[in-house]
Formats: sequence, C-alpha cells, structure tokens
Amino acid sequence: MKVEGTYTLPAPRDKVWAVLNDPGVLARATPGIKTLDPEGVDTYKATIEVGIGPVKGAYDGKVSITDKVPPERMTLKIEGGGRPGTIKATGELRLEEQDGKTVVAYSGDAQVTGLIASVGHRLISGVAKQMVGEFFRALEKELERR
Repeated sequence: MKVEGTYTLPAPRDKVWAVLNDPGVLARATPGIKTLDPEGVDTYKATIEVGIGPVKGAYDGKVSITDKVPPERMTLKIEGGGRPGTIKATGELRLEEQDGKTVVAYSGDAQVTGLIASVGHRLISGVAKQMVGEFFRALEKELERR
C-alpha cells in the first residue's frame, strides 16, 4: 500500500528538520507510538498500537531514521510484530523551504500481514491517509511550542 503527498508546515526548514529528529517529538506526533526508547544512533525500540476497523493490537518493533541529508531529506522505517500480525513501513520525507515555510513531500509504502490485513484490508489505505494527516497536524503543534 502506497501513500504520497505534500504538507506545508509554518516554519523554516531548519526548525522542521530539528523537530523531525527529536525522538520525543516523534513519539508524541506519530499516531500509534506508545513508547520510543533509544537503542542506538537514530534507532529506537517502539511499542506501537494500531487499530483498523474492528481489529486493534499492539506491536513491538523498532523505528529508525536512515538516509539523512540534513536538512533536505530522510527516510523513516517502522517494523513491528504482534498478535494481529506484522507491520513494515518505509516513508521518505523531502523538505523544501518556500517563503519561510517548509513544504514536506512524503512518499511511503507499508506492508501489513496477519489478522489486521485480512479483516481490515479495505480500510488500510484510508487509515494510512488519516494517520499521515494526524502526524503532520501534531508536528504543527510541536512547532508552535518552540
């Protein structure tokens, strides 16, 4: 399943880059992330709770930030497994400053297996788009606090 689009954040690119690289912000802004504990450079142990339709569940996994080119682009990778199945997602973020704001172009791909995929397969795309929107709205709030 693929998602892509753009989102404009009301802050300069350097400030957006700093927020995207703050594990505390990522934990608060990413829907479903319950815990995010450092495990190495740009790698975090995570507990993720996701619900799609009637299936909800917790996943233990990791979140990593790779392919960093400050302050232009990065790749976020999320992997997790739990009773409802597995989640493996990769998302690339490209940041471009325009008139003091930052346009974030994102593209991502996710694979979901197990019960959550079989029961919620028709809903996954809509839920993914909703989660992307929630993530960027939460980032906006984080930027307002700084």
